[in-house]
Amino acid sequence: MPRNPFEDEFSEQGFWDKSKNFAKVAGETVLEPALKMYYSASDADTPAWAKTTAYGALGYFIAPIDAIPDMSPLIGYSDDLGVLVAATAAIAAHIKQEHGEKARQTLEKWFG
Repeated sequence: MPRNPFEDEFSEQGFWDKSKNFAKVAGETVLEPALKMYYSASDADTPAWAKTTAYGALGYFIAPIDAIPDMSPLIGYSDDLGVLVAATAAIAAHIKQEHGEKARQTLEKWFG
């Protein structure tokens, strides 16, 4: 299977930096699937193919260059959301309730 080029873009520090620094701009709609995938990919029970899918999508999210620049008003994160939603659907069976709960707790900290 060909390697996802955006998987190389993923780093834990890069993910947290982008998520925290752009939380208000990206919004909960973009960050919720990203956080669910992050927590799923961090879980030892998640199979390698699902981790690869998650890290590829998260790499796209944090990549400085993507299809629609993130600084574009209103639509800047629409491509990121599309990639995150597609990847979330692909690995949905491996996103546990606890991953969703951790994502919601993180969003609550950031958005109140």
